[in-house]
Amino acid sequence: MVCEVSNTSSGRCHHHENRRSVRTMAVPTAPRAPLTLAQRLAAWRYAFLTTNPPEQGVVDQVTRWLVVTRAGVLPMTLTSGLIAVLLAATAPAGTAVDWLNIGLAVVGIVIAHLANNLMNDLADTQVGNDTADYPRALYAPHPILAGLVTKRQLVVGILLCQVLDLAIMVTLIVRQDWWIAAFALAGLFLSYAYTAPPLRLKKIGLGELDVLLTWGPLMVGGVYYAGTGTLTWPVVAAATVYALLPTTVLMGKHIDKLPYDRPTGTRTFPVIVGDRAARIITQAMIVAFYVGVVALVATRALPWPTLLVALAVPRAVGAVRAFSQPKPSEPPPNNPVWPLWWAPIAFLHTRRAGGLLILGLMAQAVWLAVG
Repeated sequence: MVCEVSNTSSGRCHHHENRRSVRTMAVPTAPRAPLTLAQRLAAWRYAFLTTNPPEQGVVDQVTRWLVVTRAGVLPMTLTSGLIAVLLAATAPAGTAVDWLNIGLAVVGIVIAHLANNLMNDLADTQVGNDTADYPRALYAPHPILAGLVTKRQLVVGILLCQVLDLAIMVTLIVRQDWWIAAFALAGLFLSYAYTAPPLRLKKIGLGELDVLLTWGPLMVGGVYYAGTGTLTWPVVAAATVYALLPTTVLMGKHIDKLPYDRPTGTRTFPVIVGDRAARIITQAMIVAFYVGVVALVATRALPWPTLLVALAVPRAVGAVRAFSQPKPSEPPPNNPVWPLWWAPIAFLHTRRAGGLLILGLMAQAVWLAVG
């Protein structure tokens, strides 16, 4: 696949792979032959791992909505929630934890992430940012442009998520206090303002900061507060260190989109600082995560078993090296989300490092429980 920006009148990146655009604009429907449970599970797994339907198409409604909601990126949010749960489990003696509250809060942030994905697709379609030749419609079927759902169905999905989150917020306010509303409404504001007018934070280089605040202090801090009624500096610090990882994923995604965003005036942070600087900053953020974990262990803000994240260093080294190399001109094999290249590299590292951070916190929680 060759990108010929300079030879196009629009300045967009047109690829020599029209079949990809055609596929996204006409997603195959379910086969007529009944599917076995194993086939359905395989389809769901593929849709969850790649945000794309399997080769046989959208086999059922579960597959459809896994693709529409981009459920494959939910592990980053679930990791934020589990970090908060385990920080509460390892909190200093005397800290009372309401486990029902904390469980509801985790469910709430996952639903909020689903709503965020749907709102982004709706807003970007309405303002004309998402088109058939924009990466959003190339790396996975666009919910509206590919005909997976109608605009009305997308709106209904958003409203359903918001109603569920409203119910959770009210419940937590009753069970805890009004500070819950501050966390929830701040998250809703940042979610809406990311792509929707008039702010469109993504378009003015603030989308990355939005993600850092949301996946860190808001998600981790909010879930922790819902369960304990307190918010300490170690929790905020640990949340911010973890949030570096989801932010690298967004940085990678915006670097991938840079040839498309610059001509349209979408000034994401990578557009503002340039490709090379953006990749260096992403590399620095990957390294900063490990430095941050070590620093927090040294200051006893995190327990020593969280040093298990060191097992992700080989993946981190691979990611840092990859960000030093140019993007391939042709889609490599086994990359179903092309033209995304940097984003999946950062995502795989984030999943590995975040999982090991959870494992370390879990080991500490078990040790305290049996000790």
